[in-house]
Amino acid sequence: MQIHLDALGGIAGDMFAAALLDAFPDREAGVLDSIRATLPEVSCELVRHNDGILAGRRFRVARRGTEGGRAEAAPVHRHPDHDHDHDHAHESVHGHPHGDAAAAHGHRHWSRIRAELEAAPLDPAVRNHAIGIFTRLAEAEARVHGIAVADVAFHEVGAWDSIADIVAAAHLIAALDAEAWSVSALPLGSGRVRTQHGPLPVPAPATSLLLEGFETLDDGVPGERVTPTGAAILRHLRDIAPPRAAAPRLLKGSGIGFGTKVLPGLSNCLRVLVYEAAAARGSGEHRDLGVIEFEVDDQSAEDLGMGLDRLRAHPDIFDVVQMPVFGKKGRMMTHVRALARAGALDAAVAACFRETTTIGLRHRVVSGAALPRRMHTVTVEGRPVRVKVVDRPGGRTAKAEADDAVPQETHATRAGLRRAAEALALRADSENGGAA
Repeated sequence: MQIHLDALGGIAGDMFAAALLDAFPDREAGVLDSIRATLPEVSCELVRHNDGILAGRRFRVARRGTEGGRAEAAPVHRHPDHDHDHDHAHESVHGHPHGDAAAAHGHRHWSRIRAELEAAPLDPAVRNHAIGIFTRLAEAEARVHGIAVADVAFHEVGAWDSIADIVAAAHLIAALDAEAWSVSALPLGSGRVRTQHGPLPVPAPATSLLLEGFETLDDGVPGERVTPTGAAILRHLRDIAPPRAAAPRLLKGSGIGFGTKVLPGLSNCLRVLVYEAAAARGSGEHRDLGVIEFEVDDQSAEDLGMGLDRLRAHPDIFDVVQMPVFGKKGRMMTHVRALARAGALDAAVAACFRETTTIGLRHRVVSGAALPRRMHTVTVEGRPVRVKVVDRPGGRTAKAEADDAVPQETHATRAGLRRAAEALALRADSENGGAA
């Protein structure tokens, strides 16, 4: 499963949880259990919401009151003139070089929150994701304030609902266990937010650090569109399950999660799209391949041959072929095409530059299909021979490695040895039930 996040309005912790729960409503009970295990005084609910344009869900967090056991609706904590409602992680995280100063200002240290998460009766995967998201946020804040991560403190006002959002996100990430996460270009907004430390630009400094390397856009709608909590979630997802190369896939579902702020002429929502890999056409297992192509006209044949052999031995390159072509002014050149592992295309490209004299190449990712195959080593006339056995739609076939027959003196003896090895390998494969 692959999940894509379409940040139409932006992204915040509550929007992330709401969108995923809209797409996977069966996960709601588990999310609520994880939050109760971490914050017994907090209750959450998933409510339907329609902004007049789109319908989806909102993720509400409430703190139980002390009188009569009633739940108090979670207030929007903001400083004067601060107009953002997604969540408030940016105002609840501050750096303080001394623990006593932090306590005097009513802050809770990151070390304390981490200890509470570690002590909570959470599933280990949920706990690890929650700590991972918070760690990225703390590291960004430490860089912003020029202090050690251990000295980062979170403001008590609103900290509980930020923690609830992050635990909800962590539970969903663990439960869905997607192979890859991707996100659209992010609208960063504009303007200023007012904090205890004075006005800060949008995006907030910690958000800017967390989103380094992500694509962004300016859609002309002001305000804070990506919160530090949302950015920390995105950074965590990018680190644990980065986007995969484009390939055919099936759209299996979608969900929409709303924030609380109203944007002018735009739905303030995050949409999730859920994909599964498309089955390969015909027989064979689907796989993604990186194709690298280039021409060489200034490298000797001997040296190029050695370089291509080294490329064939590269762990991320499946095969390399070469062919003669004509270039400008009728010059003879060698065209090289390499098939590489799609997820390691950068490493394969670097190897091509390293082993040949080319100074430019083309690469792309394509979809391919590969038949199941196994390698067997059999003994013929006292010689070990490697044989590749392949399951084809029309039946099982075998092919012996030509290099293992080279010591034979004639074509007839080499062909005979290979045929004998192939027959032995097919027999052994059938006896082993198709296991190498």
